[in-house]
Amino acid sequence: MVVWRRWILPILLVIILGACAAGLVKLAFFPDAQAAAMGPGAEITDPVMPVERGSVINELSLSGNVARDNAYPVRSEVNGTVTAVHVGGGAVAAGQVLFTVKQDDPVRNIDIVAPEAGDLSEIAVIKGQQVSVGGDVVTLSPARYHLVAAVEPVQLYRLVNAPAEATVSITGGPAPFACTGVQVQVTAEGGASVQCSIPAEQTVFAGLPAQMDLALGQVEDALVIPVTAVQGGSGSGVVWVDAGDGEDPQERTVTLGVSDGTTVEVVEGLEEGEMVRQFVPGFVAPVEEYCYEIEPGVEQCESGMSW
Repeated sequence: MVVWRRWILPILLVIILGACAAGLVKLAFFPDAQAAAMGPGAEITDPVMPVERGSVINELSLSGNVARDNAYPVRSEVNGTVTAVHVGGGAVAAGQVLFTVKQDDPVRNIDIVAPEAGDLSEIAVIKGQQVSVGGDVVTLSPARYHLVAAVEPVQLYRLVNAPAEATVSITGGPAPFACTGVQVQVTAEGGASVQCSIPAEQTVFAGLPAQMDLALGQVEDALVIPVTAVQGGSGSGVVWVDAGDGEDPQERTVTLGVSDGTTVEVVEGLEEGEMVRQFVPGFVAPVEEYCYEIEPGVEQCESGMSW
């Protein structure tokens, strides 16, 4: 035991400490080839990809609700005295007589009729009252409906040349049908929505949830690149072309066409087979969370890049 403590243990400690010191000296002054390759002077090559031919279908689906068209005032078209009030509110048909007005010069009775079917509210005249041209006589809520769907402002560029017609699907309702008069509306506060008119022959109810599908464009056999390779995106953009000669990629302006949000058509500025950087400088891939079941009833979630 004395020999172990006096001689063997000290010798082992000296050997171990010497090995550690030698390892530190090697790391400090003699790095291996792999470590040297990844040193401060090394460069990380950005991924590139070829310009290829493909198809792009630009479709946009929006969730919205059915709403009744806004009420508006019905105005008198003559000056005179109301001689009869024929309605007391409620539903009216198109062309139904609402009031009769006696005109003085020339003397004649003129009927004011409902311009379309709907529901009356806020009746503003009584028998014997004087009315004038342009005066409000009643408020009419038309029996017309539309679909309104909110849209993210970032999608507005895709709607610059929106079609006049969309396809509407109502949850639990009739088969999908055409919705006409597509309009894009942007408020002063920055909110955006898309609205279209529901045909009169479709039976709908205010508040019903529905989906609006817009066909915004389609191309076949076109030059395409990923949207991550383009800085810009509405009509024109900039890409970085790699000539494969070891030099830095060169900026080039391109004309863009149809995009589906992942792939974009290149109308002008690139040729098939040219290599472009897959990601523009400074691109940061979005982080998504992926969840999977590790045992019955127990999930584990991890974060990762979506690209």
